[in-house]
Amino acid sequence: MTNSAGDVFLADCPARLAIEIMTDKWAVVVVFALSRKPCRHGELVDLVGGISRKVLTQTLRRLQGYGLVDRRAYAETPPRVEYSLTDLGRTLVEPIAVLSEWAKSYGEAIVSFQEAAEGDAAAG
Repeated sequence: MTNSAGDVFLADCPARLAIEIMTDKWAVVVVFALSRKPCRHGELVDLVGGISRKVLTQTLRRLQGYGLVDRRAYAETPPRVEYSLTDLGRTLVEPIAVLSEWAKSYGEAIVSFQEAAEGDAAAG
């Protein structure tokens, strides 16, 4: 019988891919932003605070490579490109929402711990 908790240590474990995606802070934020509605690049820059245009472009390309985001170019003048979640991409919305709820519930406790640890380090 396989120990499922130990499977994440295997090189070909599918959980590694999920962890890789979820640990990219911009990927998670962009997926969550696109869960509301399709957006243009500039809209995403405005919506996702702190992300540069270059990093957003890299993130969108990586998410497209995973099959999570679709890029749609419209034949208009000026050109218009919209990004949206694929069906596969929408499957990540619920896990991200669960992590967001966890952060709302426990974020203050983590900040308090960090501040206390910093105070102890400064005093020690």
